Amino acid sequence: PRSNPAGRRYVPRRQGPAGGGAVGELHRSLPAPMVLGFCALRKQMEEKIEDLNNESAKDHVVNFEELGVDALFVDEAHAYKNLEIFTKMSNVAGIGGGGSQRAMDMRLKIQYINNINQGKGVVFATGTPISNSMPELYVMQLYLQEEELKRHGLVHFDDWANMFGEVTTTLELAPEGSGYRMRTRFNKFVNLPELMTMFKEFADIQLAEMLKLPVPKLRGGKCIIVESEASEYVKNCMETFVERADAIRNGGVDPQDDNMLKLTGEARLLGTDPRLLDTLAPVDEESKLNKVVKNVYQEYMDSKEFSGTQIIFSDIGTPGGGKPFNLYDYIKQELIARGLSPEEICFIHHAKTDEQRKKKFADERSGKRRIIIGSTDKLGTGTNIPDS
Repeated sequence: PRSNPAGRRYVPRRQGPAGGGAVGELHRSLPAPMVLGFCALRKQMEEKIEDLNNESAKDHVVNFEELGVDALFVDEAHAYKNLEIFTKMSNVAGIGGGGSQRAMDMRLKIQYINNINQGKGVVFATGTPISNSMPELYVMQLYLQEEELKRHGLVHFDDWANMFGEVTTTLELAPEGSGYRMRTRFNKFVNLPELMTMFKEFADIQLAEMLKLPVPKLRGGKCIIVESEASEYVKNCMETFVERADAIRNGGVDPQDDNMLKLTGEARLLGTDPRLLDTLAPVDEESKLNKVVKNVYQEYMDSKEFSGTQIIFSDIGTPGGGKPFNLYDYIKQELIARGLSPEEICFIHHAKTDEQRKKKFADERSGKRRIIIGSTDKLGTGTNIPDS
């Protein structure tokens, strides 16, 4: 952990328009509700800092500053992109809400390293500096180029957004799938040459065609899209989702009882397999999940001569937590019912150590295990099953 004084210094530096004497200026230039919103954000940030530095919640250990660390090399740096952004555009889609404590802790440590090294000593490595939203680029610049942003008057997100971004209004499909609606989003870059010039001051960009890594080719040269029609049960459930969405949008339900985040999460589960929501839901032989089982089994048989292996990724329906139904166990049971040996199928989360992971990957290469199932987090990042 960082020391308490270091955490407290983060609040006024990070808050921008919500910090210090700027509140008086806001009263003169912004509506009262917006000023109150900034004050609330400041209070939330102070509480988060206190949580990070809450000595009663953790053992008394050596602070980060006392370790003698004078440089940070951060691999998979995209894991720290969820830094809280303070903006008056908080209601615009495409701009994230609350950030993670992990990202805030990284921000504190980077500030310390930059202070003792005159802005140097932090190296990020990632294949996806931007993946979900435009503000992620701002966060990367804030981590690694804060002084440059200050020199250009762009250290606060709203200034950066006004210079390099544009809010657009377009017609979008409603989350519940019931129709279309106009949606305002922060999703268009402007002044891109100038932005890339700044970005390349600290970023060494390596593209796939530059690295020429030995990656396997796709069969047929492109992804194979497998479509699955919704069953009558799924369609009926979606109708209830539409009614719930209307009630939420009209303010007719307590957000603690139902909200759009809960609704869209349940819709994802429903679209994968209804039994993730209701174990008594009817089994659809043409569902996504059952098509996965059929295709995996067919590939297993087609590659039996040379003991071909398959990797199944699923971030939905993972085992654990006392769930009555999960995708991993269902896929394994169905494949065993078709004649596969249980020893030929494994789950990556059973490998708790690096040595156990290496053993599983070696079994995949040798053909001892033919199918491995895992999430993107456990089986995607840093995984290299082939020898080369």
